[in-house]
Amino acid sequence: MIGGGRGAFIGAVHRIAAAMDGQAVLVAGAFSSDPARSKASGADLFLDPARVYGSFVAMAKAESRMPEDERLDFVVIVTPNYQHFPPAKLFLESGFNVICDKPATFNLAEARKLRTVVQRTKKIFALTHNYTGNTMVKQARDLVRSGFLGELRKVVAEYPQGWLSTLLEKTGQKQAGWRTDPKRSGAAGCIGDIGTHAENLSRYITGLHIDSLCADLTTFVKGRKLDDDGNILVRFKGGAKGIIHASQISVGDENALNIRVYGTKASLEWHQEQPNELIVKFPDQPRQIWRRGNGYVGVNAARFTRVPAGHPEGYLEAFGNIYREAFHAITAEVHGRKPPKNLDYPTIDDGVEGMAFIETVVKSSKLGAKWVKFPKILATPKS
Repeated sequence: MIGGGRGAFIGAVHRIAAAMDGQAVLVAGAFSSDPARSKASGADLFLDPARVYGSFVAMAKAESRMPEDERLDFVVIVTPNYQHFPPAKLFLESGFNVICDKPATFNLAEARKLRTVVQRTKKIFALTHNYTGNTMVKQARDLVRSGFLGELRKVVAEYPQGWLSTLLEKTGQKQAGWRTDPKRSGAAGCIGDIGTHAENLSRYITGLHIDSLCADLTTFVKGRKLDDDGNILVRFKGGAKGIIHASQISVGDENALNIRVYGTKASLEWHQEQPNELIVKFPDQPRQIWRRGNGYVGVNAARFTRVPAGHPEGYLEAFGNIYREAFHAITAEVHGRKPPKNLDYPTIDDGVEGMAFIETVVKSSKLGAKWVKFPKILATPKS
Protein backbone atom coordinates (compact mmCIF):
# COMPACT_ATOMS: atom_id res chain seq x y z
CA MET A 1 0.00 0.00 0.00
CA ILE A 2 1.17 3.51 -0.87
CA GLY A 3 -0.36 6.07 1.50
CA GLY A 4 -3.11 5.15 3.93
CA GLY A 5 -1.11 5.52 7.14
CA ARG A 6 -2.02 7.08 10.48
CA GLY A 7 -4.71 9.74 10.18
CA ALA A 8 -5.85 8.59 6.73
CA PHE A 9 -9.47 7.67 6.00
CA ILE A 10 -9.53 5.72 2.78
CA GLY A 11 -6.53 3.47 3.48
CA ALA A 12 -8.38 1.50 6.14
CA VAL A 13 -11.38 1.11 3.80
CA HIS A 14 -9.14 -0.35 1.10
CA ARG A 15 -7.50 -2.74 3.56
CA ILE A 16 -10.89 -4.04 4.66
CA ALA A 17 -12.11 -4.40 1.07
CA ALA A 18 -8.95 -6.17 -0.10
CA ALA A 19 -9.11 -8.67 2.77
CA MET A 20 -12.86 -9.25 2.62
CA ASP A 21 -12.71 -12.45 0.57
CA GLY A 22 -9.51 -13.82 2.05
CA GLN A 23 -7.68 -13.48 -1.27
CA ALA A 24 -5.08 -10.88 -0.33
CA VAL A 25 -2.69 -10.13 2.52
CA LEU A 26 -0.98 -6.81 3.14
CA VAL A 27 2.78 -7.44 3.30
CA ALA A 28 4.49 -4.13 2.48
CA GLY A 29 3.91 -0.41 2.37
CA ALA A 30 5.11 3.15 2.06
CA PHE A 31 2.34 4.63 4.17
CA SER A 32 3.48 8.24 4.32
CA SER A 33 5.89 10.70 2.75
CA ASP A 34 7.27 11.01 6.29
CA PRO A 35 9.51 7.93 6.82
CA ALA A 36 8.95 7.92 10.59
CA ARG A 37 5.17 8.04 10.19
CA SER A 38 5.37 5.29 7.57
CA LYS A 39 7.34 3.07 9.96
CA ALA A 40 4.87 3.74 12.76
CA SER A 41 1.92 2.93 10.50
CA GLY A 42 3.58 -0.33 9.43
CA ALA A 43 4.03 -1.26 13.09
CA ASP A 44 0.33 -0.55 13.70
CA LEU A 45 -0.43 -3.12 11.01
CA PHE A 46 2.06 -5.70 12.36
CA LEU A 47 4.15 -5.72 9.18
CA ASP A 48 7.74 -6.86 8.89
CA PRO A 49 9.75 -3.64 9.49
CA ALA A 50 12.04 -4.60 6.60
CA ARG A 51 9.10 -4.19 4.20
CA VAL A 52 7.92 -0.83 5.51
CA TYR A 53 9.48 1.92 3.42
CA GLY A 54 10.14 5.63 3.72
CA SER A 55 9.14 6.31 0.11
CA PHE A 56 7.35 4.57 -2.75
CA VAL A 57 10.55 4.83 -4.82
CA ALA A 58 12.49 2.83 -2.22
CA MET A 59 9.61 0.36 -2.05
CA ALA A 60 9.53 -0.21 -5.82
CA LYS A 61 13.29 -0.70 -5.95
CA ALA A 62 13.40 -3.20 -3.08
CA GLU A 63 10.23 -5.13 -3.92
CA SER A 64 11.19 -5.58 -7.58
CA ARG A 65 14.27 -7.49 -6.39
CA MET A 66 12.23 -9.96 -4.34
CA PRO A 67 12.10 -13.63 -5.41
CA GLU A 68 9.09 -14.38 -7.60
CA ASP A 69 7.31 -16.33 -4.87
CA GLU A 70 7.70 -13.43 -2.41
CA ARG A 71 7.29 -10.31 -4.55
CA LEU A 72 4.14 -8.24 -4.55
CA ASP A 73 1.29 -9.21 -6.86
CA PHE A 74 -0.17 -5.70 -6.80
CA VAL A 75 0.06 -2.36 -5.04
CA VAL A 76 -2.74 -0.12 -3.78
CA ILE A 77 -2.42 3.67 -4.14
CA VAL A 78 -4.45 5.68 -1.61
CA THR A 79 -2.59 9.00 -1.59
CA PRO A 80 -3.95 12.49 -2.37
CA ASN A 81 -4.58 13.02 -6.09
CA TYR A 82 -1.26 14.64 -6.98
CA GLN A 83 0.56 11.50 -5.81
CA HIS A 84 -1.35 9.02 -7.98
CA PHE A 85 0.51 9.21 -11.28
CA PRO A 86 4.16 8.94 -10.17
CA PRO A 87 3.82 5.72 -8.14
CA ALA A 88 1.33 4.17 -10.57
CA LYS A 89 3.72 4.71 -13.47
CA LEU A 90 6.75 3.50 -11.51
CA PHE A 91 5.13 0.31 -10.23
CA LEU A 92 3.53 -0.60 -13.55
CA GLU A 93 6.89 -0.18 -15.27
CA SER A 94 8.53 -2.18 -12.47
CA GLY A 95 6.25 -5.13 -13.24
CA PHE A 96 3.49 -4.71 -10.66
CA ASN A 97 -0.29 -4.54 -11.05
CA VAL A 98 -1.97 -1.46 -9.56
CA ILE A 99 -5.24 -0.68 -7.81
CA CYS A 100 -5.75 3.07 -7.37
CA ASP A 101 -8.26 5.22 -5.57
CA LYS A 102 -10.14 7.72 -7.73
CA PRO A 103 -9.63 10.04 -9.51
CA ALA A 104 -6.97 8.29 -11.55
CA THR A 105 -4.51 11.18 -11.69
CA PHE A 106 -3.99 14.88 -11.01
CA ASN A 107 -5.08 15.98 -14.49
CA LEU A 108 -6.18 14.68 -17.89
CA ALA A 109 -2.70 14.81 -19.41
CA GLU A 110 -1.39 12.48 -16.70
CA ALA A 111 -4.37 10.14 -17.18
CA ARG A 112 -3.67 9.83 -20.90
CA LYS A 113 0.02 9.13 -20.18
CA LEU A 114 -0.92 6.52 -17.58
CA ARG A 115 -3.19 4.74 -20.04
CA THR A 116 -0.24 4.50 -22.44
CA VAL A 117 1.83 2.94 -19.63
CA VAL A 118 -0.93 0.42 -18.84
CA GLN A 119 -1.20 -0.53 -22.52
CA ARG A 120 2.57 -0.86 -22.88
CA THR A 121 3.21 -2.88 -19.73
CA LYS A 122 0.06 -5.03 -20.12
CA LYS A 123 -0.42 -4.91 -16.36
CA ILE A 124 -3.75 -4.66 -14.56
CA PHE A 125 -4.88 -1.20 -13.48
CA ALA A 126 -8.11 -1.01 -11.46
CA LEU A 127 -9.75 2.20 -10.27
CA THR A 128 -11.98 2.13 -7.19
CA HIS A 129 -15.14 3.92 -8.25
CA ASN A 130 -16.68 1.91 -5.46
CA TYR A 131 -20.36 2.80 -5.85
CA THR A 132 -20.57 0.76 -9.05
CA GLY A 133 -19.86 -2.28 -6.86
CA ASN A 134 -23.28 -2.05 -5.19
CA THR A 135 -25.58 -4.94 -6.02
CA MET A 136 -28.63 -2.85 -6.88
CA VAL A 137 -26.55 -0.53 -9.04
CA LYS A 138 -25.75 -3.61 -11.10
CA GLN A 139 -29.44 -4.46 -11.17
CA ALA A 140 -30.17 -0.95 -12.43
CA ARG A 141 -27.53 -1.32 -15.11
CA ASP A 142 -29.02 -4.59 -16.32
CA LEU A 143 -32.53 -3.12 -16.46
CA VAL A 144 -31.30 -0.25 -18.61
CA ARG A 145 -29.22 -2.44 -20.90
CA SER A 146 -32.10 -4.91 -21.37
CA GLY A 147 -34.40 -2.17 -22.67
CA PHE A 148 -36.71 -2.42 -19.66
CA LEU A 149 -36.85 1.39 -19.40
CA GLY A 150 -37.23 1.88 -23.14
CA GLU A 151 -35.35 4.71 -24.82
CA LEU A 152 -33.48 6.82 -22.30
CA ARG A 153 -34.50 10.46 -22.12
CA LYS A 154 -33.07 11.94 -18.93
CA VAL A 155 -30.51 11.18 -16.23
CA VAL A 156 -30.24 13.07 -12.94
CA ALA A 157 -27.25 12.25 -10.72
CA GLU A 158 -26.76 14.10 -7.45
CA TYR A 159 -24.11 13.97 -4.74
CA PRO A 160 -24.81 16.46 -1.93
CA GLN A 161 -22.72 16.58 1.26
CA GLY A 162 -22.54 19.24 3.95
CA TRP A 163 -19.24 18.59 5.70
CA LEU A 164 -17.40 21.52 4.04
CA SER A 165 -20.05 24.14 4.73
CA THR A 166 -17.49 25.96 6.91
CA LEU A 167 -13.77 26.64 6.41
CA LEU A 168 -12.90 23.26 7.91
CA GLU A 169 -9.53 23.11 6.15
CA LYS A 170 -8.25 25.92 8.40
CA THR A 171 -8.81 23.84 11.55
CA GLY A 172 -6.13 21.26 10.75
CA GLN A 173 -8.60 18.62 9.57
CA LYS A 174 -6.44 16.46 7.30
CA GLN A 175 -9.09 15.33 4.81
CA ALA A 176 -10.43 18.85 4.33
CA GLY A 177 -6.88 20.17 4.02
CA TRP A 178 -5.77 18.26 0.96
CA ARG A 179 -9.17 18.02 -0.76
CA THR A 180 -9.46 21.83 -0.91
CA ASP A 181 -5.85 22.46 -1.92
CA PRO A 182 -5.36 22.91 -5.69
CA LYS A 183 -1.74 21.80 -5.40
CA ARG A 184 -2.82 18.41 -4.04
CA SER A 185 -6.39 17.94 -5.28
CA GLY A 186 -6.19 19.35 -8.80
CA ALA A 187 -8.24 21.84 -10.79
CA ALA A 188 -11.51 21.04 -9.02
CA GLY A 189 -12.55 20.56 -5.42
CA CYS A 190 -16.07 19.24 -4.94
CA ILE A 191 -16.39 18.16 -8.57
CA GLY A 192 -13.11 16.27 -8.49
CA ASP A 193 -13.83 14.68 -5.11
CA ILE A 194 -17.46 13.58 -5.46
CA GLY A 195 -18.78 14.94 -8.76
CA THR A 196 -16.70 12.32 -10.55
CA HIS A 197 -18.61 9.64 -8.64
CA ALA A 198 -21.93 11.02 -9.90
CA GLU A 199 -20.66 11.13 -13.49
CA ASN A 200 -19.17 7.64 -13.28
CA LEU A 201 -22.33 6.18 -11.75
CA SER A 202 -24.51 7.68 -14.49
CA ARG A 203 -22.20 6.36 -17.21
CA TYR A 204 -21.96 2.91 -15.62
CA ILE A 205 -25.72 2.43 -15.26
CA THR A 206 -26.84 3.95 -18.56
CA GLY A 207 -23.88 3.35 -20.87
CA LEU A 208 -24.30 6.96 -22.04
CA HIS A 209 -21.29 9.13 -22.79
CA ILE A 210 -21.25 12.91 -22.56
CA ASP A 211 -21.33 14.88 -25.81
CA SER A 212 -21.20 18.36 -24.28
CA LEU A 213 -21.87 20.09 -20.98
CA CYS A 214 -22.55 23.44 -19.38
CA ALA A 215 -21.17 23.88 -15.86
CA ASP A 216 -21.50 26.47 -13.12
CA LEU A 217 -19.02 26.00 -10.26
CA THR A 218 -19.20 28.07 -7.10
CA THR A 219 -16.99 28.55 -4.05
CA PHE A 220 -19.43 29.58 -1.37
CA VAL A 221 -17.12 29.47 1.64
CA LYS A 222 -14.94 32.58 1.75
CA GLY A 223 -11.23 31.83 1.77
CA ARG A 224 -11.57 28.49 0.00
CA LYS A 225 -9.44 27.99 -3.10
CA LEU A 226 -11.54 25.40 -4.97
CA ASP A 227 -15.21 24.88 -5.79
CA ASP A 228 -17.50 23.51 -3.09
CA ASP A 229 -20.65 23.34 -5.25
CA GLY A 230 -21.29 22.48 -8.88
CA ASN A 231 -24.32 22.36 -11.20
CA ILE A 232 -23.93 20.82 -14.64
CA LEU A 233 -26.28 20.43 -17.60
CA VAL A 234 -25.36 17.50 -19.83
CA ARG A 235 -26.12 16.49 -23.40
CA PHE A 236 -25.39 12.82 -23.93
CA LYS A 237 -24.48 11.22 -27.21
CA GLY A 238 -27.67 9.82 -28.71
CA GLY A 239 -29.93 12.64 -27.55
CA ALA A 240 -30.60 12.04 -23.86
CA LYS A 241 -30.24 14.97 -21.46
CA GLY A 242 -28.86 15.05 -17.95
CA ILE A 243 -28.21 17.01 -14.78
CA ILE A 244 -25.22 16.35 -12.55
CA HIS A 245 -25.12 18.17 -9.23
CA ALA A 246 -22.45 17.87 -6.54
CA SER A 247 -22.12 19.92 -3.40
CA GLN A 248 -20.18 19.88 -0.16
CA ILE A 249 -21.97 22.85 1.41
CA SER A 250 -25.44 21.24 1.47
CA VAL A 251 -25.95 21.58 5.21
CA GLY A 252 -27.46 18.49 6.81
CA ASP A 253 -26.67 16.10 3.97
CA GLU A 254 -24.19 13.37 4.74
CA ASN A 255 -23.43 11.21 1.71
CA ALA A 256 -26.59 11.51 -0.34
CA LEU A 257 -25.42 10.21 -3.71
CA ASN A 258 -28.44 9.25 -5.80
CA ILE A 259 -29.39 8.74 -9.43
CA ARG A 260 -32.63 8.81 -11.40
CA VAL A 261 -32.88 7.43 -14.93
CA TYR A 262 -35.97 8.16 -17.03
CA GLY A 263 -36.96 6.15 -20.11
CA THR A 264 -39.97 5.99 -22.39
CA LYS A 265 -41.38 2.89 -20.66
CA ALA A 266 -40.23 3.15 -17.05
CA SER A 267 -37.75 4.87 -14.77
CA LEU A 268 -35.62 3.97 -11.78
CA GLU A 269 -33.82 5.57 -8.91
CA TRP A 270 -31.13 4.44 -6.47
CA HIS A 271 -29.97 6.12 -3.27
CA GLN A 272 -26.54 5.37 -1.80
CA GLU A 273 -27.78 5.82 1.75
CA GLN A 274 -30.38 3.06 1.14
CA PRO A 275 -28.18 0.90 -1.10
CA ASN A 276 -30.16 -2.33 -0.78
CA GLU A 277 -33.18 -0.88 -2.59
CA LEU A 278 -33.89 0.06 -6.19
CA ILE A 279 -37.05 2.04 -6.93
CA VAL A 280 -38.71 1.20 -10.26
CA LYS A 281 -41.49 3.46 -11.56
CA PHE A 282 -44.10 3.09 -14.31
CA PRO A 283 -46.61 5.40 -16.02
CA ASP A 284 -49.66 3.23 -15.27
CA GLN A 285 -49.01 1.29 -12.05
CA PRO A 286 -47.66 1.83 -8.53
CA ARG A 287 -43.93 2.23 -8.08
CA GLN A 288 -42.05 -0.86 -6.97
CA ILE A 289 -39.20 -1.29 -4.51
CA TRP A 290 -36.82 -4.05 -5.53
CA ARG A 291 -34.57 -5.33 -2.75
CA ARG A 292 -31.20 -6.98 -2.87
CA GLY A 293 -30.95 -10.71 -2.18
CA ASN A 294 -34.37 -11.74 -3.50
CA GLY A 295 -35.06 -14.26 -6.25
CA TYR A 296 -36.41 -11.70 -8.69
CA VAL A 297 -33.11 -9.84 -9.10
CA GLY A 298 -31.03 -10.57 -12.17
CA VAL A 299 -28.04 -12.84 -12.58
CA ASN A 300 -25.46 -10.08 -12.20
CA ALA A 301 -27.05 -8.63 -9.07
CA ALA A 302 -27.23 -12.12 -7.59
CA ARG A 303 -23.56 -12.76 -8.40
CA PHE A 304 -22.50 -9.79 -6.32
CA THR A 305 -24.85 -10.45 -3.40
CA ARG A 306 -22.86 -11.57 -0.36
CA VAL A 307 -25.46 -12.34 2.32
CA PRO A 308 -29.18 -13.30 2.27
CA ALA A 309 -31.98 -10.77 2.00
CA GLY A 310 -32.55 -8.72 5.13
CA HIS A 311 -28.86 -8.53 6.04
CA PRO A 312 -27.75 -5.08 4.82
CA GLU A 313 -24.86 -4.62 2.43
CA GLY A 314 -23.39 -1.26 1.59
CA TYR A 315 -20.26 0.82 1.25
CA LEU A 316 -17.65 -1.72 2.34
CA GLU A 317 -19.20 -4.63 0.44
CA ALA A 318 -19.33 -2.53 -2.72
CA PHE A 319 -15.62 -1.80 -2.31
CA GLY A 320 -15.04 -5.51 -1.75
CA ASN A 321 -16.87 -6.35 -4.97
CA ILE A 322 -14.56 -4.05 -6.95
CA TYR A 323 -11.55 -5.74 -5.40
CA ARG A 324 -12.88 -9.25 -5.98
CA GLU A 325 -13.38 -8.57 -9.69
CA ALA A 326 -9.95 -6.97 -9.99
CA PHE A 327 -8.42 -9.98 -8.24
CA HIS A 328 -9.72 -12.28 -10.99
CA ALA A 329 -7.73 -10.22 -13.49
CA ILE A 330 -4.66 -9.96 -11.26
CA THR A 331 -4.64 -13.69 -10.54
CA ALA A 332 -4.71 -14.43 -14.24
CA GLU A 333 -1.92 -11.93 -14.91
CA VAL A 334 0.28 -13.34 -12.16
CA HIS A 335 -0.10 -16.86 -13.56
CA GLY A 336 0.37 -15.81 -17.19
CA ARG A 337 -3.21 -16.47 -18.27
CA LYS A 338 -5.74 -14.29 -20.05
CA PRO A 339 -8.23 -12.77 -17.60
CA PRO A 340 -11.80 -14.08 -17.61
CA LYS A 341 -14.17 -12.27 -19.93
CA ASN A 342 -16.74 -9.75 -18.75
CA LEU A 343 -15.00 -8.79 -15.51
CA ASP A 344 -16.78 -5.86 -13.91
CA TYR A 345 -14.41 -3.30 -12.40
CA PRO A 346 -13.39 0.25 -13.38
CA THR A 347 -10.25 0.49 -15.52
CA ILE A 348 -7.88 3.17 -16.75
CA ASP A 349 -10.44 4.07 -19.43
CA ASP A 350 -12.86 5.08 -16.67
CA GLY A 351 -10.04 7.10 -15.15
CA VAL A 352 -9.35 8.97 -18.38
CA GLU A 353 -13.03 9.73 -18.92
CA GLY A 354 -13.36 10.92 -15.33
CA MET A 355 -10.44 13.31 -15.70
CA ALA A 356 -11.87 14.57 -19.00
CA PHE A 357 -15.11 15.29 -17.13
CA ILE A 358 -13.30 17.36 -14.50
CA GLU A 359 -11.32 19.30 -17.09
CA THR A 360 -14.38 20.03 -19.23
CA VAL A 361 -16.46 21.14 -16.24
CA VAL A 362 -13.76 23.53 -15.06
CA LYS A 363 -13.32 24.91 -18.59
CA SER A 364 -17.05 25.50 -19.03
CA SER A 365 -17.38 27.23 -15.68
CA LYS A 366 -14.39 29.50 -16.33
CA LEU A 367 -16.00 30.53 -19.63
CA GLY A 368 -19.08 31.71 -17.76
CA ALA A 369 -21.13 28.49 -17.91
CA LYS A 370 -20.75 28.06 -21.67
CA TRP A 371 -21.53 24.82 -23.48
CA VAL A 372 -18.27 22.93 -24.10
CA LYS A 373 -17.76 19.86 -26.25
CA PHE A 374 -16.48 16.80 -24.39
CA PRO A 375 -13.01 15.72 -25.56
CA LYS A 376 -12.67 12.60 -27.62
CA ILE A 377 -11.83 9.57 -25.47
CA LEU A 378 -10.25 6.52 -27.08
CA ALA A 379 -10.84 3.29 -25.18
CA THR A 380 -8.13 0.72 -24.55
CA PRO A 381 -8.26 -2.03 -27.21
CA LYS A 382 -9.72 -5.29 -25.95
CA SER A 383 -7.14 -8.07 -25.56
